[in-house]
Amino acid sequence: MLLLGVNIDHVATLRNARGTRYPSPVEAALVAETAGADLITLHLREDRRHIRDADLAVIRASIKTRMNLEMALTNEMLDNALRVAPQDVCLVPEKREELTTEGGLDVIRYFETIRHYTRQLQANGTRVSLFIDPDDEQIKAAQETGATVIELHTGRYADAEGEAVHQAELVRIRHAALYGDELGLVVNAGHGLNYHNVKPIAAIREIRELNIGHAIIAQALMTGLAPAVREMKTLMLEGRHDAR
Repeated sequence: MLLLGVNIDHVATLRNARGTRYPSPVEAALVAETAGADLITLHLREDRRHIRDADLAVIRASIKTRMNLEMALTNEMLDNALRVAPQDVCLVPEKREELTTEGGLDVIRYFETIRHYTRQLQANGTRVSLFIDPDDEQIKAAQETGATVIELHTGRYADAEGEAVHQAELVRIRHAALYGDELGLVVNAGHGLNYHNVKPIAAIREIRELNIGHAIIAQALMTGLAPAVREMKTLMLEGRHDAR
């Protein structure tokens, strides 16, 4: 079964734009779950541009599925994750000036830090995923840290201009998913996926879970959140079925 993680960060972005209590990320998480989301993804950034500390505990206590907390490699974020104890943590790179996560985590460069964080989180009962580019060396290093899950960065695929580049990135992701699966890793994917490009990624049978946020929240402005989640889940499952 292919799972859908709905990222609710941009609900919090809209809330924070006016400093109000609405729209509520908690309410959004519950609506997404009811509409078919298999987990709720959120990113507590260092600059708190969307999700805030107070959101974590409330969402963790409210949802019935899984919380997937994206976090940077900082002691502050590690402390937060150990306190909240989400079911999943995805370690991601983070730069203050970026609009969104721009690339995968360099596992080779930060290997010892990642291994240290991974061990602490796992000892606290949290499954650890590493958000990485679809690159064999990074995938192998990810396995060696002790993490059991990788999330392949699909940004280059999503942003590719021209069919040749688009197909080349798709082939790259397929290869990475197969390699990760052969190493015994759970392979997920995400970043930049939307209603027009999700099916070819969903068709990759080694991929277990897709994490999608911006496209779903944007569609929700037009159709409502529940229909937006259901439509994305339908497209994903159609893509997986067509691959049989």
